[in-house]
Amino acid sequence: MIIIYWTIFLFYANFGCALNKDVIQPDPVIVTHLGQIVSLTCFCRSHLIRVSWYKQTVGQKPLLMASSYYGTENSFYFNNFNKDFTETKRLSVKRGFDSCNLTISKTESGDSATYYCVAMVVSEVTFGEGTVLIVKDSGSNSMSVLQQPVSESVQPGDSVTLNCTINTETCAGEHSVYWFRHGSGDSHPGIIYTHGDRRDQCEKSPEAGSHTQSCVYNLPKRNLGLSDAGTYYCAVASCGEILFGNGTKLDIEDGCKEDQVLLVYCLGVALGLCVIFIIVLCPVNVYL
Repeated sequence: MIIIYWTIFLFYANFGCALNKDVIQPDPVIVTHLGQIVSLTCFCRSHLIRVSWYKQTVGQKPLLMASSYYGTENSFYFNNFNKDFTETKRLSVKRGFDSCNLTISKTESGDSATYYCVAMVVSEVTFGEGTVLIVKDSGSNSMSVLQQPVSESVQPGDSVTLNCTINTETCAGEHSVYWFRHGSGDSHPGIIYTHGDRRDQCEKSPEAGSHTQSCVYNLPKRNLGLSDAGTYYCAVASCGEILFGNGTKLDIEDGCKEDQVLLVYCLGVALGLCVIFIIVLCPVNVYL
């Protein structure tokens, strides 16, 4: 019986934390087109006092959009998002038993941003991992963002350089480039680097009379740790338009993980053998 209790304890000690998330945003990236309807999903525990949605555009601080309170069906809208709800009817938040979803109708280019689902219990605030919404204009071909994916995993302590290539036909040299990371677990997506100058290598297209420029931006990462794992996105703001690359996924292997699991099970087996030896060696009194 003691061995069974010990096994149960080890199981919950290793996997219990994964079941204790108050906020889950299942879609890290959503791509849509102008004028479409999009719904951002957020799963949350039913007892949460307050669940809110925040919007963070590239280079700006997060803005509170709307909040929903436990036990009420109505949602409250803040800042300029109240106008989107009351006048244009573009914005709506629906609170379910275990969800709080944000719906945007007739999407605009300004809707491209990162959206966070945030929960509050008493004085504790929990952020979801965020959902990046990319609104594409099918008629715009003046700029493209290319990222080369990293296919192989790296070890802790290694170095890697992430690349982002931008091809522009108009507004050459007037764009701003941002890097941000979408991690896992407790990591929240956010801007990690901004290119504030034009000293990066930009070359014109070899075609005669072409106004196309190709600019390459590098993001070096040295002495990598487990917290650096995630998907890195290159975002470009130009001519009132924001474009995102497809992302570069960076996996960092934890070389000690298997050894730690083996150690836990060895300790469990050792404890079980100790219990058996104690039972065998101790005298047993039998009463008839």
